[in-house]
Amino acid sequence: MHPLLAILLMAFVTYLVRALPMLLINKPIDSIFIKSVLHYIPYAILASMTVPYIFYATGHLTSALVGTAIALILAWFNRSLITVSMIAVLGAYIVERLL
Repeated sequence: MHPLLAILLMAFVTYLVRALPMLLINKPIDSIFIKSVLHYIPYAILASMTVPYIFYATGHLTSALVGTAIALILAWFNRSLITVSMIAVLGAYIVERLL
């Protein structure tokens, strides 16, 4: 497939996914259940794309688990995203070096 054709096809599909809901849903959504489901969809999609690869990012499962645990603990205590990611990476790196 020609690269330009592939890019145009991907752009069309991406646009279609975003435009169809606006074209098909004409009235406001009143259902509290549907609103709550739609509210959590971005988080669920991000988690489903990210979490499996966390455990393959390092050479050992142990260092990946330590980094994940550090990130979860820091996030639980409402630390900033940059703090959580930097300390989790540092923790995983230290454990990786010790193994």
